Amino acid sequence: MAYINDNFTKIQHRYLFAEIAKRVAAYKEANPAAKIISLGIGDVTQPLAQVVTNAMHKAVDDCASVSSFHGYGPEQGYDFLREKIIANDYAKRGITLSTDEVFISDGAKSDLGNIGDILSVNNTIGVTDPVYPVYVDTNSMAGRQIRYIPCTAENGFTGDIPSEKIDVMYLCFPNNPTGAVITRQGLKQWVDYALKNDTLILYDSAYEAFITDPAIPHSIYEIDGAKECAIEFRSFSKTAGFTGIRCGYTVIPNELNIQSESGNRVALNPVWNRRQCSKFNGASYISQRGAESIFSPEGQQQIHSIIRYYLTNAGIIRQSLQKSGLTVFGGENAPYIWVKTPEHDSWKFFDHLLHHAQVVVTPGAGFGPSGEGYIRITAFGTKESTKEAIERIEGCL
Repeated sequence: MAYINDNFTKIQHRYLFAEIAKRVAAYKEANPAAKIISLGIGDVTQPLAQVVTNAMHKAVDDCASVSSFHGYGPEQGYDFLREKIIANDYAKRGITLSTDEVFISDGAKSDLGNIGDILSVNNTIGVTDPVYPVYVDTNSMAGRQIRYIPCTAENGFTGDIPSEKIDVMYLCFPNNPTGAVITRQGLKQWVDYALKNDTLILYDSAYEAFITDPAIPHSIYEIDGAKECAIEFRSFSKTAGFTGIRCGYTVIPNELNIQSESGNRVALNPVWNRRQCSKFNGASYISQRGAESIFSPEGQQQIHSIIRYYLTNAGIIRQSLQKSGLTVFGGENAPYIWVKTPEHDSWKFFDHLLHHAQVVVTPGAGFGPSGEGYIRITAFGTKESTKEAIERIEGCL
């Protein structure tokens, strides 16, 4: 007899964004002439940079010839990309890494979920709240105990250091959904906590390219001791528009080791490598050549132009809604704007904006208990649609 993993029956039946899609579809069916603008899901709207498409075209041509064809690549990723990542994302910030510490993947979301494969189900999992749903859902599917760390306006949406011991702690800065960033001192407090309590930090820095304040750290490895307690996850999705291309990477330092249930210390880098070799065939050669191209001078110029475009949208949203009397957070070093709703029920306010402004946002309640009373708005629309959407929202407040 086959048995289901009962943990799947205990999680919320419908994924947050699937519920949003269901409500939007129902509204469209009832109102076929509606012109809906979505500022809810964080998908990009600007096309890939020219340097990326050129590189990918060249990679496709490589695969059309016997002499340059690429089939299965290294599960860890091609060195041509790993070396560029180290030189541009880390060495320039004084961080030393070797290529075997960088694992190319099909995106940060995948690795953030899959990392649980190498961690005991007996770990307690800490998540900042509000939280990206993947952290909670994937650990709930495994049957792990979740502890929420409230992130509120009072603590700058960065969370207070726990008084109790947590085994594994997810951190995301710049934060999704609140748009909050963390200071160097604030991040040091989390690293110090992790070192003291033998806690593993899973650091999601998918939005680091949106940081404009030079005082804000881009990587947790800028903090002394972080290599001994943290794994870092990054993505090309928002940085370079790879949402449909799928490419990201995870850094697992060789120094990082944690306790096994049998009592000895185990280095995580070779364990993750073994997992990837068994369950992953590597990101495609074509996507990795595209990712490599963004580190060229032309690539950096082009992707930073796109990032500025989205940050301009964020500024428009932030400033306009503030003038309308709403309390607004984020949107300065992040592509997300976190808005306090006029009424506490965020799903009710979501429905109000959908029905009266024909604008889609994301209700904060979908991100955890502390998200109630807020909505998330993304800056990933076009400038024209962003301006129109905000005008519509202002008109129905």
